[in-house]
Amino acid sequence: MFSSVWDFIKRHRRKFIFAGAAVGGVYFLGKYAQKKLRELQEREATEYIAQARRQFHFESNQRTCNMTVLSMLPPLREAIVTQLNSENLTVLLKTKPANKLEIWEDLKIISFTRTIVAVYSTCMLVVLLRVQLNIIGGYLYLDNSIGKNGCPVAPPNVQQQYLSSIQHLLGDGLTELMMVVKRAVQNSLGGVSLKQSLSLLELEQQLGWIRAEVEVGSEAVSGRSLSWFMLADDENALVDQACGLTENDVMTIRLLNETRDMLDSPDFTTVLNACLNRGFSRLLDNLAEFFRPPPGDSAPTSAPDSLSVVSLPLAKIIPIINGQINTICSETPSHFVQVNCRGRSPSSVPWI
Repeated sequence: MFSSVWDFIKRHRRKFIFAGAAVGGVYFLGKYAQKKLRELQEREATEYIAQARRQFHFESNQRTCNMTVLSMLPPLREAIVTQLNSENLTVLLKTKPANKLEIWEDLKIISFTRTIVAVYSTCMLVVLLRVQLNIIGGYLYLDNSIGKNGCPVAPPNVQQQYLSSIQHLLGDGLTELMMVVKRAVQNSLGGVSLKQSLSLLELEQQLGWIRAEVEVGSEAVSGRSLSWFMLADDENALVDQACGLTENDVMTIRLLNETRDMLDSPDFTTVLNACLNRGFSRLLDNLAEFFRPPPGDSAPTSAPDSLSVVSLPLAKIIPIINGQINTICSETPSHFVQVNCRGRSPSSVPWI
């Protein structure tokens, strides 16, 4: 019996060899596939956890940015009101001075200037803080990924020194912005009589001309883009720290250079322009409340030309414009700040 079995095996030994090789190959292939599948699952789980951490880090960073913006609006408003003080002119008008018309003309320029500056500076504050906090947030995320044993790339004193650069926007940058805007307002509205009536559409056109001179004209004349109002010139920052640079100073300069590169990028220009468009659109929405037809008026307020139905003398528009800064730079959550602070996911933000 055993001899017959052995003879059978010898006659079909090639078949047994191939069958054994096939079974063994299938077995090892299955083991290999299981290993690769397990590695793929582990890699996907790791990537999912990392993405969840990035999303949480991003959302936390945006909340910090929103709260920081709201906390900085009062000093921003104070700086604007101090340098563009219309309240003193209003008090003078109540005394019925001899140069009443001249004071009204000054009030016209200052009222429009400070409201437009408030829109610009608030939008700049939002986008600049978002860039700075996201840059720091990226380094903090890397520090947390490395663990406690590694040396932090951006320690607290570097963060504080870096974030203090925003004082340029509240100081020299804001003063320069006021001068540029005031010059544009003077060129656009200086020749408009106080008695001349303007519709909301005509007011929108005036704001458009002023914006064009501020955003395009100033760059063509001085070669400076809007980013200069937000961050000091590169040369000045380096000269101030030319001697005795510490490791933290070098890191701070590195962060500032990264910020300058971002401020000069097309992505940032697109975001800032979108923010400004929303800001001035919100300003016009606020002004539209004062251009409604009187109750009982049969004017078609929903028609396409409804923006030109109601007109107000410029003298009546001035106090309306003058008071808008309290809405724009309000420290309480307002729609104006919320529409500009609305964040995006990490994958869609170019500076993440």
